[in-house]
Amino acid sequence: MRRSFIAGLLGIFGLNKIASAKDQKTFPPVPKWRPSFLQPMEKIIDRMTYYTNGKSDIAVFRSGTCVILGSGLSDSDAKTFALKTLSDIFNYHPDMNPKPMDDGNILVTYNHPAANVVLHDVAEAHWDEVEKHYLDGLATSEVLVTPLGPNKFDAFGKQALLGRAYMFMDAQAPEIVQVRRNS
Repeated sequence: MRRSFIAGLLGIFGLNKIASAKDQKTFPPVPKWRPSFLQPMEKIIDRMTYYTNGKSDIAVFRSGTCVILGSGLSDSDAKTFALKTLSDIFNYHPDMNPKPMDDGNILVTYNHPAANVVLHDVAEAHWDEVEKHYLDGLATSEVLVTPLGPNKFDAFGKQALLGRAYMFMDAQAPEIVQVRRNS
């Protein structure tokens, strides 16, 4: 009851429109960091093919986010599924689960069938930027608890934030550049 009374007062003064416009600008929250470098697309696809044992079709977005597709989807259905998957991650909450891979890279997965590969050699070549901006890889007001503490990251965590930054870039301007079919 109290909530509707307050909402009514805001409506009378036209403040509900101001608040909702402000909320739209900040939702979903996004990080400030937009890495200045991309990773080689063919290397990302090669690694994703390896990680899926060559058994999955993959839709690849401009910044390297990969969506694992169900088998037998047409190109049109594959693109629709990939766009919806990325939107679901972005508009729900981009929880990430980074995993060290046997080749030294990091695979950042989400609550939906999508991932970002962080190529170790690329991250290492751009380590100055990663070190300088990894905290900008956190979304507005986001706190991630790691074994080191809240928003404390080791090299692995910093690279995971790099991978997730690419996902945010793709989610804000989704463009599928390739649908790679399994062999």
